[in-house]
Amino acid sequence: MRCFITGVAGFVGSNLADRLLAEGHEVIGYDNFSTGSLENIRNALTYSQKFKCSKADILNRKDMVRGMAGCDIVFHLAANADVRYGLENPAKDLEQNTEGTFSVLEAMRESGVKRIVFSSTGSVYGKPDIFPTPERTPFPIQNSLYGASKLAGEGLIQAYCEGYDFQSWIFRFVSLLGKRYRKGFVVDFYKKLKADPKTLQVLGDGTVKKSCLNVKDCIDAMLIAIKKSNDKVNIFNLGTDEFLSVKDCAQKVASYILLKPKFNYQEEKLGWVGDSPFIYLNCNKIRALGWKPKYTIKESIEETLEYLIDQDCRNSL
Repeated sequence: MRCFITGVAGFVGSNLADRLLAEGHEVIGYDNFSTGSLENIRNALTYSQKFKCSKADILNRKDMVRGMAGCDIVFHLAANADVRYGLENPAKDLEQNTEGTFSVLEAMRESGVKRIVFSSTGSVYGKPDIFPTPERTPFPIQNSLYGASKLAGEGLIQAYCEGYDFQSWIFRFVSLLGKRYRKGFVVDFYKKLKADPKTLQVLGDGTVKKSCLNVKDCIDAMLIAIKKSNDKVNIFNLGTDEFLSVKDCAQKVASYILLKPKFNYQEEKLGWVGDSPFIYLNCNKIRALGWKPKYTIKESIEETLEYLIDQDCRNSL
């Protein structure tokens, strides 16, 4: 299989590329390296006959059309995932997530590729009333520009499936953890504790609940769904059956690096506008295909911290 991956040098994209290459597939990577890194694809680059990567933006459709030629499937993972600062630059989510998805779909149409895998988010459920939240739950008012831009991307993909006979797999993730994770609550806690081992300032009151998934489990689920689910539009929640409060997560990070800081919490429940008090997804649909996560949230936090510590050690040499 010849696979085209947008955001290939990012957290999910690079892990996916490694997996596909190890299974013998060919990977054409595409990334503007605004958040991805060359370090993430060093392993992929060793597959000189099977892996190619272009430094370019998904809004540059002409380059994508050339790169997609002869590909069997597109994994569209490139996105702005900075939920917290979305209101400071509202055009960013629209351009990179919604317009970027449109550009990818048009490049697929011009190059004749019909199959797309899309990384969406549990944030599209906003502040749901049903827990765990199933794929068919009615959408509430959107509370973040990120979630709204991803939901718009989902809508575009579904319309292309109807209008141009595309086939899609749309995955709504919880927070992902694991090797090459560089942005999110575990990194925030780790960096803050490095700067001040005695005090940890936590955004919000610590009661917000987190359901997290290891990136390796996420990729397992995606590949199983592609093999076993063959509808025109296939939508899956990806998450675990467990969750932790932000307070629990902060304590686990501190404990792992052998610190006992004072935890300072805010009076407000949410850490920022657009934060969700609880994303906890019903994953019965993907489980029915034979998938189940191998890693607990605790194990995923520990693996992430191992990676961050290892990177610090490498950078200090």
